[in-house]
Amino acid sequence: MSRLNPRQQEALLYISGPLLVLAGAGSGKTSVITRKIAYLIEKCGYEARHVAALTFTNKAAREMKERVGALLQGGNAKGLTVSTFHNLGMNIIRREHKALGFKPGFSIFDDQDTRALLKDLLLHNDEDADQVDAVAGQISNWKNEMIEPEQALQYAQGPFDILAARAYEAYQTSLRAYNAVDFDDLIWIPAKLFEQQPEVLQRWQNRIRYLLVDEYQDTNLSQYKLVRQLVGHRGMLTVVGDDDQSIYAWRGARPENLEQLQKDFPSLKVVKLEQNYRSTQRILKAANTLIANNPHVFDKSLWSEMAFGDELKVIHNRNEEAECERIATDILDRHLRGGIAFKDFAILYRGNHQARLLELKLQGFQVPYKLSGGTSFFSRAEIKDLMGYLKVLVNPDDDNAFLRIINMPRREIGPTTLQKLGEYANERDVSMFRAIDELGLETRLPGQAVERLRRFSSWMNRLSEQCERHDPVQFIREMIMDIDYEGWIRQNTASDAAADRRIQNVWTLVDSIKNTLERLQEDDPEAGIKEAISRLLLIDMMDRQEEEDDSNRVQLMTLHASKGLEFPHVYLMGMEEELLPHRNSIEDGNIEEERRLAYVGITRARQTLIMTLASTRKQYGEKIDCAPSRFLDELPPEDLIVEGLGETNEKVNRARGQATLNSLRSLFD
Repeated sequence: MSRLNPRQQEALLYISGPLLVLAGAGSGKTSVITRKIAYLIEKCGYEARHVAALTFTNKAAREMKERVGALLQGGNAKGLTVSTFHNLGMNIIRREHKALGFKPGFSIFDDQDTRALLKDLLLHNDEDADQVDAVAGQISNWKNEMIEPEQALQYAQGPFDILAARAYEAYQTSLRAYNAVDFDDLIWIPAKLFEQQPEVLQRWQNRIRYLLVDEYQDTNLSQYKLVRQLVGHRGMLTVVGDDDQSIYAWRGARPENLEQLQKDFPSLKVVKLEQNYRSTQRILKAANTLIANNPHVFDKSLWSEMAFGDELKVIHNRNEEAECERIATDILDRHLRGGIAFKDFAILYRGNHQARLLELKLQGFQVPYKLSGGTSFFSRAEIKDLMGYLKVLVNPDDDNAFLRIINMPRREIGPTTLQKLGEYANERDVSMFRAIDELGLETRLPGQAVERLRRFSSWMNRLSEQCERHDPVQFIREMIMDIDYEGWIRQNTASDAAADRRIQNVWTLVDSIKNTLERLQEDDPEAGIKEAISRLLLIDMMDRQEEEDDSNRVQLMTLHASKGLEFPHVYLMGMEEELLPHRNSIEDGNIEEERRLAYVGITRARQTLIMTLASTRKQYGEKIDCAPSRFLDELPPEDLIVEGLGETNEKVNRARGQATLNSLRSLFD
C-alpha cells in the first residue's frame, strides 16, 4: 500500500458506495484493482466468494487472479471470482439452466458455427447467402442492444433489415432446438433472466456482494445492464475505465456508459488516476494535446515524473514500399548500432492489410517478427473435427457438430440420407442424433441407411456412458484410436511433416481437456467433461489472439489489438487521411473514435515514437495520392522532428541507409 500514490490510495480505500476510477493509460489501474480485492477480503470483512472482478480478456483475468493470489495469504482467495463477462454469463446459465429451460450441457456457438447455421437458414428460405456476414453482424448488434427478434421484425425498415430480422427469428428458434447459445447470448440471456425472475437475481446479488469491473468504457448495453442488476441498490461497485481509450464502438461498446453511471448512481464518487508510469513526458504531452480535441464528460491530463524524452518523429515516404523499407531498415539500424532487442519494437497499423508488404521487407532484411492475428488453435480442421465429436458427446442436440462428424471418417452415410433424417427430426421436433433411435425413422429411410446411423448412435451413446462413469480423458483417447483418426489425417494431408504436426495438435487438445478438467475440479469437485469442454470452447472464443510469446521478435499488430500493451519503441504507420482516420469513419462522421484510436497508439510507447506515412499508395492496381492525417496537425509541432520533405532530408535518408548497410557488413568482417 505504501507504493500507491495518493489518488490510487484514495481509490483503494473508498468502499462506502459506487466508485468510478478514471484511469488514464499507464496509470497503474491493475495495481489498484488487485490491491482493492485483497483489501476487501483482508480488511473489510468480505469473504472471497462474495467478491467478483470482471474484465474482457482471459489474459487480463489470469493476470489479475495471479496478482491477487500473491497478495492474499493462505487460502483467503478461495471462491473468488475473477473472470471475463462471458465466463460469468456462462456460469450463470449453467447454474440456472432449469429456470432458463435449457438441458444440461448446452453448446456454445462460435462465429463459424453462427455463420454456418445462418447460411443454411438463408439458403433454406431461398435468400441471398452472400449476405451472411452482414446478417450475423446485425443480429449481434440487436442482441447487444437487448432487442428481441419480434421487436427487430416490428421496427425493420428496408429489405436488408427485414431479411436480417427474419433470419434472427429462425436463428433463435434453431439455437433453442439445438440446446445452444452463441457468444452474445452469454450476456443477454442472464440479463433477461434477472429482469424476468427477481428471485433468481436476488440469489446472485447475495452471491456477489462487491463487484469490480475493469475497462468499463468497453461495455455494451447488455453488459452495463448485467452490472447494474448485480449491484442493485447496495451500490457496492468499483469500475475502472478511460473514455479516451474507448475504441470498440464497432462491436457495441458505449463510452457513454461512464456518463450513465452518474445518472444511475447519484452518489457516485470519481477518482482520477493521471500519473503515468509508462511514457516520457513528451509522449504524454502529445497524447494530451491530441485527445483534447474530443469532447469530455470527465477532464483529465496525464503526467509523468519520467524524463521529458526524445522528440517524436514524423517520416514522410514516397510510397508504401518506401514506408515499409524505412521502418525495416530503421529497426535494423537501431538493433545493430543501439543494441536494442527486437522484442522492444512494435509496429502498429490501422488495418491488417498494411502488414503484407511490411512482412516482406522485414523478411528481406532478416528482421524477426511476430504477426498478431494468426490461425487460432481451435480453428484448425483437425481440432474442429474432434471438438465436433466432443460437442455431440456432451450435447447430443448439437446438430451442427453432428453434421460435421457423421461422415468423418467416412461411414457411407450420404447427403440424401442426412437430408431425410433432418426433415424427420424437424417434424418430430428433436435433434438429428436423437431422431436416429426413433422407430418412425424406419418408414423414411432404407434399412441399410438406418443400420449405419444406429451403429454410429450406439457407439456414441456407449462412449458417453463410459465418460460419465470412468476417466473421460482415457475414453476420449480410445475414441481417437477407434476411428483411426491418425490414419484419416495421413490420408488427407499433403505431406508427412504436415500430418505429424496435425497429429501432434490432436494430442495437445487431449492434454488441454485433461488440464482444464483438473483445474475446474479444484473449485467444483462435481465438474465433469461437459463443463471442461464448454470452458475450452469459451476460452478459445475469448482468447484467440492472446498467445504469449517471449521470443526476441518485432511485434506487428493493429491499433485495436495493441490496447492494454506497452513497448519501449513504437512505430505508428499509415498516418494518412482515409487510413487513420479511416475512410468509413470520415464518411460516418465518427472522427472522435478514430482520434481515440490514435491516442491509444501513441500511449503504447514508453521511450520513442515514430510515425510514418506515404505520399502515394496503390489501390486496386492504381496509384493514388495520400494526404497526411489530420491528427498530425493536432500534435504539438515543437515536439516533432519531420523527415522526408525535402532534398536535405533525402540526403539524410540516403546517409542513414548507407550507415545501416555498413553496420550489416561489419557483422561479417
